[in-house]
Amino acid sequence: MKAILSHTPGPPSTLKLENIDKPIPGPKDVLVKINIAALNFFDSLIIEDLYQFKPPRPFSPAAEMAGTIESVGSEVSAFKPGDRVCGYNTSGCAREYITIRPDALSPIPQGVSDEQAASIMVTYGTSLHALKDRGNLKPGETLAVLGASGGVGQAAVELGKLMGAKVIACASTDDKLEFCRECGADEVVNYSKEDLKNRLKELTGGNGVDVIYDPVGGRLSEAAFRAIGYLGRFLVIGFAIGEIPKIPLNLPLLKSADIRGVFWGAFTARDIKGNQENISQLLAWLADGTLKPHMDSIFPLAETAAAIEKITARDVKGKVLIQI
Repeated sequence: MKAILSHTPGPPSTLKLENIDKPIPGPKDVLVKINIAALNFFDSLIIEDLYQFKPPRPFSPAAEMAGTIESVGSEVSAFKPGDRVCGYNTSGCAREYITIRPDALSPIPQGVSDEQAASIMVTYGTSLHALKDRGNLKPGETLAVLGASGGVGQAAVELGKLMGAKVIACASTDDKLEFCRECGADEVVNYSKEDLKNRLKELTGGNGVDVIYDPVGGRLSEAAFRAIGYLGRFLVIGFAIGEIPKIPLNLPLLKSADIRGVFWGAFTARDIKGNQENISQLLAWLADGTLKPHMDSIFPLAETAAAIEKITARDVKGKVLIQI
């Protein structure tokens, strides 16, 4: 079978398309023929050993996929050959076949395409876990999303609106913010032109933001936190800028505010049932048309490196997919 492999740490240009043996499922595994794999920003980090998770080499990038079950192990009863499924596997999906544990898979509802199903596992899964499980976002509250045009940011904007919040999208260009408005943002802040703290306070009538969703880090984190409201929740998603901020602890003290970490990957392993319930909810929203993920582009498997380079260049609005 064909697979994109990372043999040594390095940029996307180090990835190789190779022929390798088709995997054989163990008694507790499922063999999936992958139709669509999906990429995320962390794929640009994981191939350079800059991510918190470092899979043994050689490995394939792409952590989420949709496809069809080809065979199941002798101890698997939840699925059968021919079932359409989507799944998350931390890495390894930029290839034709994968063996995966059944509790990492979800059945794809009728009417949902492989492209849609492959698009929701990481970005929407992360954002739903963040807003629902960690942020306790309530209808009528305000939600500020940093990096709002990126993968998880866009998902947070859409889910925040769906959950009844007033959503303030924050990004670096007017073009990105126009995309955020298309995704449902009520207000926008261009933090390359406007003072982030002051503008967030203005948009909340001086009360401050109830929930701040931060996948960006760097200088923006403290600026946003200074605009948080009383009993606010600051959600730490990641550090796309590359700089981990050091927020003075007097700031959460003054507002009785919380800084809450959101590590979706650990959640999927520690609370399998909770994650399955979240993914089932997302798939149900896809099936009834409530949720409509944005597709930026689809690359063939052989051009996976170019797809990751597009993400690294911040030249993405929506999901980047790999056609296997």
